[in-house]
Order: sequence, then structure tokens, then C-alpha cells
Amino acid sequence: MNQQVQQTLQTLGWNDTFANHFAPFAEQGYSVGRITLEHKRIYRLLSEHGELLGEVTGKLRYEATGREDYPAVGDWVVISPRAEEKKATIHALLPRKSKFSRKVAGGTVEEQIVAANVDTVFLVNALNNDFNIRRMERYLILAWESGAAPVIVLSKADLCDDLEARLREVESVAIGVPVHVVSSERGEGLEELAPYLGEGKTIALMGSSGVGKSTLINKLSGMDMQRVSEVREGDDRGRHTTTHRELFLLPSGGLMIDTPGMRELQLWEADEGFRGAFDDIETIAETCRFNDCQHEQEPGCAVREAIADGSLEKARFDSYLKLQRELAHLARKEDAKLQAAEKDKWKKINVQMRQRKPKR
Repeated sequence: MNQQVQQTLQTLGWNDTFANHFAPFAEQGYSVGRITLEHKRIYRLLSEHGELLGEVTGKLRYEATGREDYPAVGDWVVISPRAEEKKATIHALLPRKSKFSRKVAGGTVEEQIVAANVDTVFLVNALNNDFNIRRMERYLILAWESGAAPVIVLSKADLCDDLEARLREVESVAIGVPVHVVSSERGEGLEELAPYLGEGKTIALMGSSGVGKSTLINKLSGMDMQRVSEVREGDDRGRHTTTHRELFLLPSGGLMIDTPGMRELQLWEADEGFRGAFDDIETIAETCRFNDCQHEQEPGCAVREAIADGSLEKARFDSYLKLQRELAHLARKEDAKLQAAEKDKWKKINVQMRQRKPKR
């Protein structure tokens, strides 16, 4: 890979780790590109050959065992470019350094990758009537689990009557997480986000509809890259302006992935993320008298003592228990799904073996 190509890819977030994974493919004459948009298994990607439209090979589709085996916005993919046609064939995905995932909406047990290879996740929460601290806890769990660094961005500060009270609420759940207050309408606080937007750095915007993600990306880019709609009167809930996930290049050299507002944020696998989001409760629980304390009626329960003396809010502990039950329920459903898939696999293998068995 020559220096000019290397520099072009570095502006898209390329680094030595990706280069090492790509090396065997480079020897076979393949190129590499980064997914900027996905639409019904058609992908737009950026590469040394410019912008291309890509489709996955039949082999990749056949070998895929789930949604995580298909490209997502932010992924680096191995391609055979057809530059004259502005098209490419996608042969493989390079290993992801991070991924922000949630469970797909509804009853289906399946992972939905919202953004891949992200350095920082901006968790955008509006300081208006739609402010919700419990929803913020959910986002923090998934952000910690993603492998990217979470950052809280409190938007629409111009609509907040008691900023100090809101900040205290946020800091009580976003332990160790940077918090920035902005008003895109007034252009306030945006300069605090600049250190995250350096060349080749990827940021993903996450948040509900109407929190101001599209307005924020327009302000940071200096142009109207995303359409903006007004929130509904009465409840400050937003309309879905952004309808798909897309990666944009910013004038600063950074890259930003805008995502649609999520009506339903169901948790996906989140062991490390859960501990990261509730580190305060986990730390208190370690001092309980019994290692298997359920924090109910056991003597010497440090968690119950913390609730009693006011150092731990009961609402936060109730949320902790609720999300813990949700993850346990998901794990049981996922285990049943894996067992069914394994049973189906061996059934197919047995059928193939019987078909190959010579007749007497």
C-alpha cells in the first residue's frame, strides 16, 4: 500500500491494527473500504478509489450465521473494486475494534449493530421535557459494552430552567463519564467537543428522536448535512428526522456516525457494560457481609444501608435490579436460540450423511 493510499485511508480512520488484519488480503490483490451507509444489503463505501456501491459475495452471505457477520456502518471491508463502474464486491469484514449493539425491536432475539469501529460515543440527551435519567442508564450500559468511550452531551441547554439540578442527576449515574452541556441553537458549548473530533477519529451520535443530533452534526460540520424537524408540542418528543445510519466526514478531519432516534432501546449482551454503568452499586455490594447477598433482608447488607442513609438513591437501585432481570431474561432466550440452532445444524449434518451413505 503506497503512502498516498495510506494517507487517504488514515483520514477515514485507518490504523496499524486494521492494516495488520488486512495484510493477507493485500497480498492477494484486494483493496479495502469503509462502510458509510447501508440500505437493504447495498452498501455505500469510501476507498482509495472514491465512493463506491458494494454488495457482499454469495460466499459471505452463505457463511454468515447472524446479522453481526454482515457489514455495518463504520466497518472496514475487503473489496474487489470496479472503479469505472463505481461499484465493488465485498468479500470479508475486518475485525471490529468496537461495536455499539442493541437487541432488535420486538420479540426476536437478534443483535443489531448500530455503529462499528467507533472511538467515542456521544450520548445526546435533551435538557427539555424529554429528559430521562433511566434511559440514560440504558445508553451507558451499551456504550460501556461497545468498547468505545462514552461521553454525555446534554443538548438544548437554552430550554432548561434548572441546569444545576439536571447536572446533579446526570453525574449520579454517569460516574467517571465526561459531561458537556451545549446549545446548538445559541452555539454554546460546542468548542468543548472539538478534542474528540480529531483527524481519523470516529464519533457516533446516539439518542432519542428530538434530542438535537441532526442539529448538532450540522453545527459541527458547518453545513446542513442532515434535515432537521421541530419537536412535537406538549411533550417535546421529536419526530424521526434521521431515517438511517450514515457516516460523515467533518471539516476537522473527524468522522461522525449519525443514527436514527431509538424508540425502543433493548439491551444486548452487556456484562462489562452493566458493571461499568453501575460501578457505584457494584462497589457498595462488595462490602456486604455475605458474598451472595440479594440485598433484600440479609443482615449486614451494605446496599440497603446506603439506601437508608441516602448515599444511594432507591430509584437507581430499582433500575439496577430491573435491568439485571432484563439481561438475565435475554440470556435465557439467547441460550434457547443457540440450542435450537445447534440442534438444527446436527439435523442437517445427519441428513447429509444419510444421503452420502452408499446403497447396498
